[in-house]
Amino acid sequence: MSNAPTHLNKSLSAFHLWGIAVGLVIAGEYFGWSYGWATAGTLGFLIATVFVALVYTSFIFSFTELTCAIPQAGGPFAYSHRALGRWGGLIAGLATLVEFIFAPPAIALAIGAYLNVQFPHLSPKVAALGAYVIFMALNIVGVRIAATFELFITIAAIIELLVFMGVVAPAFSWDNFLYDGWGGAPHFGWEAMGGIFAAIPFAIWFFLAIEGVAMAAEEASNPRRSIPIAYVAGVLTLVILAFGVMVFAGGAGDWHALANLNDPLPQAMKHVVGAHSGWLHMLVWLGLFGLVASLHGIIMGYARQIFAMARAGFLPAVLGKIHPRFHTPHTATIAGGVIGIAAIFSDDVLSVHGQSLTATLVTMSVFGSLTMYILSMVSLFRLRRTEPSLPRTYRAPFYPVLPGIALTGAVILLAAVTYYNPEVCAIYIAFMAALSVFFMRKYQAAQARIPSEV
Repeated sequence: MSNAPTHLNKSLSAFHLWGIAVGLVIAGEYFGWSYGWATAGTLGFLIATVFVALVYTSFIFSFTELTCAIPQAGGPFAYSHRALGRWGGLIAGLATLVEFIFAPPAIALAIGAYLNVQFPHLSPKVAALGAYVIFMALNIVGVRIAATFELFITIAAIIELLVFMGVVAPAFSWDNFLYDGWGGAPHFGWEAMGGIFAAIPFAIWFFLAIEGVAMAAEEASNPRRSIPIAYVAGVLTLVILAFGVMVFAGGAGDWHALANLNDPLPQAMKHVVGAHSGWLHMLVWLGLFGLVASLHGIIMGYARQIFAMARAGFLPAVLGKIHPRFHTPHTATIAGGVIGIAAIFSDDVLSVHGQSLTATLVTMSVFGSLTMYILSMVSLFRLRRTEPSLPRTYRAPFYPVLPGIALTGAVILLAAVTYYNPEVCAIYIAFMAALSVFFMRKYQAAQARIPSEV
């Protein structure tokens, strides 16, 4: 009989989970979002961000009910599987994998871009590869070690964002921020509205992946108490940081120069303090904490999602193995990393119509996240009706209004992203359809081995 472990360790506190919640996302404050200025201008992107922040806040306050009621590593996969059946679970699980597997390559490339500022001869792709290898290894050696490291670098990243705002504040001017605020449109109108909707994926990048805390729920020491604290505190932290970074960066100089860069914050600071300032070098080095926090946290998230789907029979059983010593899903961690590393070196395949590889990866992640948000909110409504006695230590406030806002907002966001990114949408649909058919056949073939409680 095998003595291999079958359960994940329960060792994470509310503070750890808050660190994961913020750390998963905080790279979005360092890069990615500034592409929204290129399509909507500062004012247009500000409007897009306000709407997205409202949707995300509503979603998190509602999604927390599911995470507390069903604290499993599969997260959205587990909720949709229970509420909507096999197909619902499979689609939600695959959508979450798209979100969590395509986001890390974009973050790793940004790490490479930041390091390239300090070491011009270092290839950003080589640096990105090195980052993947290091943080996959750290995730494998133990969840408490990984989560403690995540907490430390997340706090350092928050401090660095506050330092950035303080350093560029003397150069801040509303005239700078408002100049050409509609991104080439003469005033607010249909043209400006088009830019606002086109910028939505980059506003989502400010908050993308916060729901990944759900995938650590099975490793929380007291999930029904700690998860609500982590989610609520996490989303409020991110809202404050997102608007602070965007406004201060946009008002510190000519925002047009930052609109298509992977390192907008160092470049904004360079304009204020000069290329040789110690402040700039500090931002480059400490700014890496934010990117590392998200890369590390999302690797943790995708590993748990792959592990849960393999444990349920949708993915090969080898991906559901737990390391005998470290009690972590090591094979799932490696498998997701291999896909991410391949994406880093796939410019010709993944770049669409002149769009940068980073922008394409961000958009693919957004498609996955919005699909998962919609299915999660549908699952919340269905479980309220079909399982009214399910233990709910946390209930979504203002039900059904708040979950309804989250669901409606996610549908609007998905429609907007689809309209402005038809090529990426086609790739996403083809990818999801092919994998859904393939893995459903595998599920049916292995159905007799699926634990009844999953």
